[in-house]
Amino acid sequence: MNNFFIDFRDPLFSIIIFFAIIFIISFSSYWWGRYKTKEESKDLDKFLKQFRTLPSKDELKTLISSGELSEKSWLILANSYSKDGDFEKAIEIYHEILNLQNNTTKKETMFLLGKIYFKAGFLERAQKVFLEILRTSPRSPHALHYLLLVYEYMRDYKMALEVLEPLEQLNEEIDKDNAYLKSLALLNSTELSTQEKADELLKIHETSHKLTYMIFEYLFRVNPKQAWENFDASRSELLTDILWSLDSQNLDLDIISKNSYLRELYSARGDIDLADESSVFELNLLINLKNTNANATLNFEYMCSNCKQRYPFAFNRCSSCHAIDTIDVQWRLTQDYHKDYSEENNSFQ
Repeated sequence: MNNFFIDFRDPLFSIIIFFAIIFIISFSSYWWGRYKTKEESKDLDKFLKQFRTLPSKDELKTLISSGELSEKSWLILANSYSKDGDFEKAIEIYHEILNLQNNTTKKETMFLLGKIYFKAGFLERAQKVFLEILRTSPRSPHALHYLLLVYEYMRDYKMALEVLEPLEQLNEEIDKDNAYLKSLALLNSTELSTQEKADELLKIHETSHKLTYMIFEYLFRVNPKQAWENFDASRSELLTDILWSLDSQNLDLDIISKNSYLRELYSARGDIDLADESSVFELNLLINLKNTNANATLNFEYMCSNCKQRYPFAFNRCSSCHAIDTIDVQWRLTQDYHKDYSEENNSFQ
């Protein structure tokens, strides 16, 4: 009997009991959490079954005003409709929530309404919503950013630039937006000549050291000679698709011969023979195939380095996360259909 009490007072026994209690509590908490999650899922499924057939506007008004569900729940449902592309139903829900007398989420709901108007392309309505938010809450950087986007999409670059002033007062980073909006204003100007636009764009690039892709895409398109004269060879990879599509007559062989990447790029395209290999797999393969009948070329796609969204076309502002100057040019080998088409046409001559 005494041995039992000695064992009971042993510190090792206390440690075993301590960990046993922790295990029991953790095990119970885990299964209780799973049970609650399952029950919540059942309730959510039951709730969503009501909306397999979309309610009418009057039915929505009745359901929302009844108060059976919280405003947060309706906001979640509206977001679900928005993700499915049913903007009209989401807009109706937001409007009905705003009509509630004891609305506790007015500012959040108005912001979401403005966003969905913007997403659906109702720019003037979005503008009114964001201006109303700023009338009552002028220190709202999110609303200011979206108002800037609205003006940009409306091509009202003067108003968009004016939005930058309150953003700067709120200690928001505006340098890139400032350079971008000024560049857009130049590109869309009907008063300036092509050469004047090119000169002004170069000034923006020299000052900001941003928007390399946007500015040099325009320069190589309208004045390749000027583009080469101001070309920074260290940014060659960023401009690979633009350089690859240049006509042979617009190449500056002096600049190309001094840069290893450009030598590899144009040796792979077949314009010159100044590189026997490349550290870039696709270019190396094309260099080794240039004396064969293989019909291959580069195909390009574009990724936003900020949100990782991929696009089949080049962009200056990501349409997903709205970041500026985050384009990442990527390429892969593909069959040269243009060459196939040219050879086929020549065969009939």
